[in-house]
Amino acid sequence: MIDRSINVFFKLLEVLLVLLLAGMTVMVFANVVLRYVFSSGLDVSEELSRFFFVWLIFIGGVVAMRNHAHMGFDLLVSASRPAARRVLLFIANGLIVFVCWLLLDGAWQQSGVTATDRSPVTGLSMIFVFGIVIPSAIGIGIIAIHRMIGAVRGTYDPYAVPQTTEELVERAL
Repeated sequence: MIDRSINVFFKLLEVLLVLLLAGMTVMVFANVVLRYVFSSGLDVSEELSRFFFVWLIFIGGVVAMRNHAHMGFDLLVSASRPAARRVLLFIANGLIVFVCWLLLDGAWQQSGVTATDRSPVTGLSMIFVFGIVIPSAIGIGIIAIHRMIGAVRGTYDPYAVPQTTEELVERAL
């Protein structure tokens, strides 16, 4: 039940990513057409497309973390014995949790500043734009903590996850 809820949540995040990317594409394309054909443009499209891009990056980071889609250097880990591999995975995910804490702390401190700032064109509070860092850091941190627990228990095996593009495509089909 919990796994199904988590899967639904991440599918919704993926749909949101598609909508953000589509929104960016439509706004930029419309602005280009308006500028070159009609010598006018939508001021809001440039600003909103940048905001969408920020959200796309941070939400995509959480989804990529869950799907093991981030680039990684695993020469040392893959050459290690299973016990040493678990220790290395624990350390690596511990470093990820630390960086997430730094991101969360910095974003929280900045939220006081950005909450009162307004974007020049739309007038949106900048916390709307940069506030996405907080749930993103929490999401990635939770995934890393879950992997650390799995490394200690011996249940987290990233090598059961596809490592090449061909394997990813094969699993998707």
